[in-house]
Amino acid sequence: MHLVLGSCQILLQVLGLVSHDGNKKKEHATKSSETKSKAPASVEGEISISRLNIRVGLITKAQKHPDADSLYNRKVCVLCNLKPASMRGIKSQAMVLAASNSNHTKVELVEPPKDAVIGERVTFPGFDGEPDSILNPKKKVWETRQVDFHTNKELVACYKDVPFTTSVGICKVASISEGSIR
Repeated sequence: MHLVLGSCQILLQVLGLVSHDGNKKKEHATKSSETKSKAPASVEGEISISRLNIRVGLITKAQKHPDADSLYNRKVCVLCNLKPASMRGIKSQAMVLAASNSNHTKVELVEPPKDAVIGERVTFPGFDGEPDSILNPKKKVWETRQVDFHTNKELVACYKDVPFTTSVGICKVASISEGSIR
């Protein structure tokens, strides 16, 4: 899976989603029009966070793009069901999630626990449902939910006050407290 992060082209491994040749595999998730997410009664009528397919990924290769910064290999949280788009002449098939401080002078990647399994879905306790296979850009699902992504005082990545959660723990950033996540 290729994507562009800032001005770097990276090759990302998200097990079960990408074949050995780097092409996206077909998922068994339903299309957005067929997906019926289960959400708590308090969010009834809203677009459910469960429609986002955020997974643990491993950056396996980082290549300097013209006029780019370098990127070190590490596990990251990746939004996998955005519609592929060309960015700076390279087809981007996912988005690595990162936090920034209030004046956007510092950026850090959202990292899962070191023992998180590559390809594991990041969940939000209390928000059940299956992700859309590809988010319909016209429905603005990502844009609607992203405004509530942030880091808390304990450096935990959260949707509202619910932590990004894997089977082995929560996802965090290194030092940005009360930052926004995109």
